[in-house]
Amino acid sequence: MDSLKQAVRAYTSRHANRRGMALTPVPGLRMMCLEAPSGELHSVYKPLICLVLQGAKRLIVGKEERLFSAGQSVLVSADMPVIGRVVQASQSEPYLAIAVELEMSILRELTAHLGSPHPRPSSEMPTLFAIDTEAALLDCASRLMRLLDRPEAAPLLSPGIMRELHYWLLSGPHSSVLQTLADPDSHAGRLAAAIAILRAEYRSRVPVERLAAKAGMSPSSFHKHFKHMTSLTPGQYQKRLRLVEARRLMLDEGSSATNAAFEVGYESVSQFNREYRRLFQAPPKRDVLNAIRTGKQREGEISQLPSPRLHDPGTIPPALDYQGRTAVPDVWAAPCSEPSGGRRGP
Repeated sequence: MDSLKQAVRAYTSRHANRRGMALTPVPGLRMMCLEAPSGELHSVYKPLICLVLQGAKRLIVGKEERLFSAGQSVLVSADMPVIGRVVQASQSEPYLAIAVELEMSILRELTAHLGSPHPRPSSEMPTLFAIDTEAALLDCASRLMRLLDRPEAAPLLSPGIMRELHYWLLSGPHSSVLQTLADPDSHAGRLAAAIAILRAEYRSRVPVERLAAKAGMSPSSFHKHFKHMTSLTPGQYQKRLRLVEARRLMLDEGSSATNAAFEVGYESVSQFNREYRRLFQAPPKRDVLNAIRTGKQREGEISQLPSPRLHDPGTIPPALDYQGRTAVPDVWAAPCSEPSGGRRGP
């Protein structure tokens, strides 16, 4: 465990953004390091497993609020909006977490081989819960981290490690939940197909009838099951996607509020400002300036500390994809935190 914590601190000291989130060139893998408690971190999670290595984080989904601490893993079984707040972190013992996105193709393949138990009804399926982090999961995470030192090996070795990690999850106490998620005929599986459209076309108006048809449901049934799983209506969900992406554009790419509003699909800047303030509790300009100020303070604190390293400085590869291009952050993927312009973070 100590070596894994050291590896996370080493990588995030070089690659983390202002909110402590670091992307990696290994598909689906990202991590977080925060040396002080945070404000609210808004994100839209994809299904994932987030291993909390140190510190604690409080997550709010709909009306449910839960605390996750070191030694636990957060299992997210659906695409859903989450508000997170790191509540236990310090310079000597920062909040450390590793997140890995779940792959439906692997879950479906392994479920077909395992064959049991039977998936539970979607109406009984929890979307956010904790599991005790087992040694097998930590071992998979450690091996994924080691691939950061050997980028040429990652395309060959990471699929096998990911397959093993999914196997251990399917062998655990929440196997039925994951099997339901993997079942394309379950409500969760059918809703996932509709959510994929919202994610891809969040800038445009998407008729609810089209989403319902994709899920194979009537509009009324679709509304009911969608809100049950995500805690939002389809319209509210799309609005959340737009606002979270707009905030990322302003923070990570320096966009103005006006440009960000139009980029994510708003036709009225005044409407964007109202809805942004309602979600983030501050108008866009003030919110971004506060976040930048907090980020600079964090960077100054880090610069005063000796940086733990896996090896000699400069040898950790930058966040590139396997074709050598700079990895483009995926706003939807920030795992147990706010989207950072990369795949979901911890």
